[in-house]
Amino acid sequence: MGTMELLNVEPLELKFPFELKKQISCSIQLSNKTENHVAFKVKTTNPKKYCVRPNTGVVLPRSTCDVIVTMQAQKEAPPDMQCKDKFLLQSVAAGPGTAPKDITPEMFSKNSGRVVEECKLKVLYLPPPQPPSPVLEEPDEGMSPKVSFTDSTMKDSTVKDSTVKDSTMKDSTNLNSSQSSEAPRQYVDSHDKSSEARSILTKLVEEKNAAVQQSSKIQQEMDLLKRGGNKSQGGGGVSIMVVIAISLIGLVLGYLMKK
Repeated sequence: MGTMELLNVEPLELKFPFELKKQISCSIQLSNKTENHVAFKVKTTNPKKYCVRPNTGVVLPRSTCDVIVTMQAQKEAPPDMQCKDKFLLQSVAAGPGTAPKDITPEMFSKNSGRVVEECKLKVLYLPPPQPPSPVLEEPDEGMSPKVSFTDSTMKDSTVKDSTVKDSTMKDSTNLNSSQSSEAPRQYVDSHDKSSEARSILTKLVEEKNAAVQQSSKIQQEMDLLKRGGNKSQGGGGVSIMVVIAISLIGLVLGYLMKK
């Protein structure tokens, strides 16, 4: 805060959060410490860059006045964010009833015999403000959490699903146990049947081999009988024996084939 005989100026540095292509404003507060009217005027080293409202005015006794300084939108940032612009605030005591329209440039001339106070103000560029990070709100203590319809529906469906799964698991367990108990029985039955079939097949093969051997033996005896019949002169007796032998052979073969 700048302290003078007529006005207190706050702040003494004009701080602008610099952003490209955006107008930025800051304020200066002037406080009149006297019982007189005080006229003021604001000058700058770069008038095309800044707009000051009001740039001239009157501060009533024991009152304050705010001056708004607006920096026009800039297309590029200065090197190292350093600004050399400055402002000059001039103030002078004015007569009672002085209005802003009564202020003239001659009032702030040192050759007029008036006491002109001056206060220099610097300009600072600041980085743009960062957006606040989102913060999750915690529920108040002592308050029960709200239960939505969706939550209750999800809980009910979960219970139903678990019930269905339990019943399904029980059914599948019973089915598996019954299947597991029937499996050995089926295996035993099939094993018994296969053993019985093998025994029957073995018995048939043995009977077939015996029949083949018997048939071969009978064939040999018939050949012997035929050779003996051809040599004998009395063919009547031999023919009867041959017929009897053939009949016996036929009966044996028929019996074997039936079995």
